[in-house]
Amino acid sequence: MKLWEGRFTQPSAKSADVFNQSLSFDRKLYWHDIFASIAHVKMLNETHILPAADADKICDTLQAILADIESGALLIEGAEDIHTFIEQELVMRIGVMGKRMHTARSRNDQVATDFRLYVKDSISGICGLLHDLIETLLRLANKHVGNILPGYTHLQRAQPVSLAQYLNAYSEMFLRDLERFIDCYKRTDVMPLGSCALAGTDFPIDRTITAKLLHFSMISQNSLDAVSDRDFVAEYIFCCSTVMAHLSRFCEDIILYSSGEFGFIEISDTYSTGSSIMPQKKNPDIPELIRGKTGRVYGSLTGILTVIKGIPTAYNKDLQEDKEALFNAEDTVKSCLSIFNELLQNITFNTRRMRNAAAGGFSTATDIADYLVQKGMAFRDAHAVTGQIVRYCIENNQTLERLDLSTYRRFCELFDGEILQCVRVDHSVEARKAIGGSSRSAVRENIRSITKRLNKLCKA
Repeated sequence: MKLWEGRFTQPSAKSADVFNQSLSFDRKLYWHDIFASIAHVKMLNETHILPAADADKICDTLQAILADIESGALLIEGAEDIHTFIEQELVMRIGVMGKRMHTARSRNDQVATDFRLYVKDSISGICGLLHDLIETLLRLANKHVGNILPGYTHLQRAQPVSLAQYLNAYSEMFLRDLERFIDCYKRTDVMPLGSCALAGTDFPIDRTITAKLLHFSMISQNSLDAVSDRDFVAEYIFCCSTVMAHLSRFCEDIILYSSGEFGFIEISDTYSTGSSIMPQKKNPDIPELIRGKTGRVYGSLTGILTVIKGIPTAYNKDLQEDKEALFNAEDTVKSCLSIFNELLQNITFNTRRMRNAAAGGFSTATDIADYLVQKGMAFRDAHAVTGQIVRYCIENNQTLERLDLSTYRRFCELFDGEILQCVRVDHSVEARKAIGGSSRSAVRENIRSITKRLNKLCKA
């Protein structure tokens, strides 16, 4: 018997049951539903709404149900949703006493509570994966402080940068992702249980007892809002979306840098695939898949935002659509973070090729302009002089490093012998000592800063 069918004279159509059911996906909440139910029953006992003997019997039986589910002795099937399944199983085992468990609550506040508990656990799991990925990046950055690669804007060679600085850039992105999830946790950590269907309850419950048992740091303050608030779901999926955006950008770099045209990176054979027709191929399928899966998470975000934008106040069945969107985003992000971290630990950097590429494309032209500014020339004039030098090099098949002093002085008398050092790639990188720059000292400081912030976040 369904929990709600007392006022109906006809059973629901089987097709309607299939369409309405959520057990196929909300079964993932079984642990959280039992955990929340035990806390609710203990509160009912402490507030003298439920006798101690009944409360103990219900709690013991719920624990037994949990054990049977986890051992595989009890299959989750044959109910509308996970909440109904557990309650029906409880009643089947201890009779009418089990029906008293639902006193002073509704499925509306029950499911909202279960889902918040689940999301809190999920956030902790994703934060752990982000921490591990940042740790990998920090290890790689420490290893490559002295190596150089071309920095790009518009996918054109711009200026030489430290390989460690490049890796730190992604650590900064993932660190922001970690911060976002921690912030999301704070807003998820609010207990709606006790809101009942929408108006609260006339039973003398004590919500602080339940909140403490369920490890919620806050209690919802408005029952109308609490049963229908899915902002935390949208925020969680948004956090997932930014993680995927950063992973996708990193994957795009890896795909490009591992190509023959760049040759900066070699992906391990154990994380590559081949072609069914071209024997020479080594394909970056994992980065490509991660890049492709990003759209799936974006779709989940669009889906939940569309669900919550049009529902009237309090609970509506539309909100059943929140779980599949979140579960899909969660599974995608966790699998992508995990496999990407593995892949990153098995990448080889072709540092010689990176260094040679960094020296090409007149990447130290900005250093020439800066040099002239330091000699007293206005930057716009220095920019024009440098442009003339670059054009000369192009027309005469020269590089900035190969030009002699007399050639430089043909363009401007402010040049002296120091310019021959300024246009060298190593000098260009080391000259940028300001916070966030590419010099070894700045990069090492960035590594220390990331490590310090990471450790602080993990203690939060």
